[in-house]
Amino acid sequence: MRKLAFILTVSLVAPASVFGQQSTTSGTQPDPADQTVRLRLPVVTVTAEKVPEDAQKSPVSLTAVTRETLESSVPRGVSDAADLAPNTWFNEFSARKLSNPRFRGIGSSPSNPGVTTFIDGVPQLNTNSSSIELADVDQIEFIRGPQSPLFGRNSIGGLVSISSVRPSLTKWTGGLVAPFGNVGASEVRGNVSGPLMQARAGVGFAFGYATRDGYTTNDVTGNDLDSRSAFFTKSQLLFNPGAGWEARAIMTTERARDGDYALNDIGALRANPFHAARNYEGFTERDIFAPTLLLKRTGSRVDLASTTGLVWWSTDDSTDLDYTPLPLVQRDNHEEDFQFTQEVRMSSARDAAIRLSDRVSLEWQSGFFAFSQAYKQDAINWFSPFVLSPFITFGVQQHSPQSELDDYGVGGYGRGTFSFDEKLDVALGVRADYENKQALLNTFFRPFIAPDSTVAADDTFGDVSPQLTLAYHVSGGQMIYASVARGFKAGGFNAAALPGSEAYGEEHSWSYEGGVKTLFADSRVSVNAGVFYIQWEHLQTNVPNPFVPGQFFIANAGSATSKGVEVELNARLFEGCDFFAGGGYTDARFDAGTFSNGVAVGGNRIANMPSYTADFGGQYSVALSAKATAYARAEVVFRGDFEYDDANTEGQEAYTVSNFRGGVRGKYLFGEAWVRNAFDTRYIPLAFAYPGLAPSGFIGEMGAPRTFGVRAGVTF
Repeated sequence: MRKLAFILTVSLVAPASVFGQQSTTSGTQPDPADQTVRLRLPVVTVTAEKVPEDAQKSPVSLTAVTRETLESSVPRGVSDAADLAPNTWFNEFSARKLSNPRFRGIGSSPSNPGVTTFIDGVPQLNTNSSSIELADVDQIEFIRGPQSPLFGRNSIGGLVSISSVRPSLTKWTGGLVAPFGNVGASEVRGNVSGPLMQARAGVGFAFGYATRDGYTTNDVTGNDLDSRSAFFTKSQLLFNPGAGWEARAIMTTERARDGDYALNDIGALRANPFHAARNYEGFTERDIFAPTLLLKRTGSRVDLASTTGLVWWSTDDSTDLDYTPLPLVQRDNHEEDFQFTQEVRMSSARDAAIRLSDRVSLEWQSGFFAFSQAYKQDAINWFSPFVLSPFITFGVQQHSPQSELDDYGVGGYGRGTFSFDEKLDVALGVRADYENKQALLNTFFRPFIAPDSTVAADDTFGDVSPQLTLAYHVSGGQMIYASVARGFKAGGFNAAALPGSEAYGEEHSWSYEGGVKTLFADSRVSVNAGVFYIQWEHLQTNVPNPFVPGQFFIANAGSATSKGVEVELNARLFEGCDFFAGGGYTDARFDAGTFSNGVAVGGNRIANMPSYTADFGGQYSVALSAKATAYARAEVVFRGDFEYDDANTEGQEAYTVSNFRGGVRGKYLFGEAWVRNAFDTRYIPLAFAYPGLAPSGFIGEMGAPRTFGVRAGVTF
């Protein structure tokens, strides 16, 4: 806690003192009005409550990473962008399909996430399709706290909202960039956008190919394991027929052909980082095909919006399941998922609130949501002779699981915001959800050595999630807010689990939050802060199957509590110089009397959530000439200690990662150099229990080492 307090103090005091010095030494500019505008922080528009609004006026704890920030920091993925969001943590494998976000300690498994990713308004019902390459991305919003009253299922901890750049209706723009780096990294990315009919129709297309060698060496063969290679595209068509209507079609595709998992015993990794020893080198592959249709009508009194989404993804992976030089167990796994989602929303038009009296107005929105999902998995464990028993002298295939999960549901929501004297806002919202889930679960051995297991089951789940939010707008751009909301996550079935653990129940939460959002110094500085308290019941945890290596299933684990604080600061110190800082503290623990996988965990910390997160950095640009600008950016990311498992047996100590970037940009050309994890910090961000085969009892993967390179490109 003292280290966190020091980090937050430095983050807040340092920019204040620098800002004070700068404000007294500013020179006279030829155009004072224009200079004032350039010194102000830009307005960031978000859709955290489904309607566009200024982030500083939204009574929600959120972090918006804008297109400008993405272009200046160039994150490798969504998880890198999350470094700027307090109390946000991504639990990721080297395989890109496994990316599990956690907000304030809340998360779960890929098949039933507690934090859902929305891509252009379409929820990714399984996290296997959420960690995508950032092609033509306009903004990423990390919205913390339960969003069930508006967004429904699987947003009990919050959501990640990724929005794409809109095609241009007025002029042609585009670019081509080619980054190169160490570990054999090379990329090419391009995009183009422009009008087909002036102000009526526009088109956009973005593509990329990215590849790199692996970070981890297999000491048995000398080959690297965790290489990556992917081709991805995004195509868009925007049409404005008139009368307030707009149609936008988006097609996202990906073809990834990556190397093996970089998993190894954590004791061995700590002694010899980025090394493993196995007899078999596998692979991980993923294909994504995701069309989206957005329809919108802007009226004088009522706005209408429709979001239709299809997502199909398929993954294949093969790995040495014993992670040793011995030919003991190999796993081949195929997964496939198809989802359909449809949402229709109506709301009061912008600046068209219903006047209930001279002092009271009402803004409203309501909507309907429906979805269906079909998931299939066939995983085969190949056991060598004598592995299962000294009496089994032949190789055995274990299909665990061969499963089909079908899910469909509907939901409806409504929300009204009463504004009193344009000062006090009282928002009341409620959502009702219904889901039906069906499962066909098969486990069997070939040749036959044990009875086959077949489970056919179905169940229904439903909930009503209310929300109350109060917001008081103080003059001068200050706001105080408080909210209470119920969160809901449906139960379901595990594709594979211990006998008797095939089903799991619903999870519920109550979240209480209060905060302030401030903008001062003539809009040059913003400071946002919040506190939260979350109580949830029947917590769904992702636990390892002790009898099948590398297999996890969801189980309910009683109750838990999470509480903490968050602070974010942004400052424009002077023209061309920005400073940012943020920090969060989370104390997420199981309540007394709680058991996880048969182990008493009352009082233990919830796994995979750092005790604190913090970041600070700055960005500076200066004109070299009328056509060229030099720029530099630095950011330092802090992560507190966290546990790997619910029993708190093993964990990762606190660590720090520093990133730097600098270059020169002209009217059409740019070039830059960058380095991530500049001081080569060694850490293991992900590990899980692996009894019997791992000497330490845990296997894990190293965090990315120091990487560096150059980027050059052209824009128009």
